[in-house]
Amino acid sequence: MSDERLQFCLNMVQETLDDLKAKNITVLHVADLTDVTDYMVIADATSKRHVSALADEVGATAKKSGFMPLGREGEKDSDWTLVDLGGVIVHIMTRQAREFYDLEGLWSSPEELKKLVARDLSER
Repeated sequence: MSDERLQFCLNMVQETLDDLKAKNITVLHVADLTDVTDYMVIADATSKRHVSALADEVGATAKKSGFMPLGREGEKDSDWTLVDLGGVIVHIMTRQAREFYDLEGLWSSPEELKKLVARDLSER
């Protein structure tokens, strides 16, 4: 995906989340930490129903804008749903789930990521 198209996708996601009243929208540039994606967007939803509605709208708006979602994780009654748009991965979480999983803390600490990957590989 070109840088211009990636930026368009990122802006589209942020605007969609903002339009539907997501809270604490945070963008992490993780391209130097993983080959999986360039950006992670994390946003709070006020309830599990709000999580689902936000994920539905991000997916629908992405399709209308020409970005085919690569995947979606999280059930309809989940407190965390992930929408994978390739260069942008969107995590929509209830405030409680966001505090518990602390994705910002994990992804802002390359050393913690290395420990997590090393532990995962040793368990295989």
